[in-house]
Amino acid sequence: MTEILTTAAPDQAAAIGPGRLILVVGPSGAGKDTLLGLAKATCADDSKIVFPLRVITREASASEENQQVSAETFREALARGEYAMHWEAHGHCYALSRVIDDDIRAGRTIVANVSRTVIGEMRRAYADVVVVFITAPPNVLAERLAMRQRSSDGRLEARLGRTVEDAAAAPDVTIVNTGSAEYHARQLVRVIKGEKWDDRRES
Repeated sequence: MTEILTTAAPDQAAAIGPGRLILVVGPSGAGKDTLLGLAKATCADDSKIVFPLRVITREASASEENQQVSAETFREALARGEYAMHWEAHGHCYALSRVIDDDIRAGRTIVANVSRTVIGEMRRAYADVVVVFITAPPNVLAERLAMRQRSSDGRLEARLGRTVEDAAAAPDVTIVNTGSAEYHARQLVRVIKGEKWDDRRES
C-alpha cells in the first residue's frame, strides 16, 4: 500500500538545491535497510542517484553499510562542521557527511535512512525533500526485531515504542512493508526517480 501526500519546505529561497533529498524513515524492524539495499542495486547504473554511507558510532552489521567511527572522532568532526545532519538513537550517534550538499547542488538525488527527528530541519535546509515512511504492523515489527536483536540496540520495548511528535515529520509517501521485498523496493525506486506508482498495475 502506498499513500502520497504533498508537502514543501517553508523557505525555498535559502534552501540547498536543485537536487532532491530522499529521507527514508520508519520504526525499527520495518525493513528499511533491506528495501534500500535492493533500491541501491537497481539504481547502480544511474550516476545521478547517490546512496551515501552513514557515519555511526557502532559496528556495521550484515544488514547495513556504514562508516564506523569512535564517539570522540564523531564529536570532533561535528565540531568542525563536517556533517550535513546528525542525530542520536539507541545510545549511538549517526550522521551524513556534508559532501551530500555538493551532490545536491550538482543536481543529484541523495537517498538516506535517517531519524524522523531531523526531518523538520532538513525540510528547511533543502529545496526538494521527499520523506518516505516505511512501516509494518506492530506484531511484524516485534517479530523482525526479535530475530535480529543486537545487544547494542537497547531494550526491544523502547525501540517499538519510539515516536516523534513533529508535524514537519509527516511523510510524503508511506510504504507498508508486508509484501515481498522486491515489490516494495520497486515502490521505493519509483519514488527515488520521481515516477508515479499505480498499485493496480504493479502487483
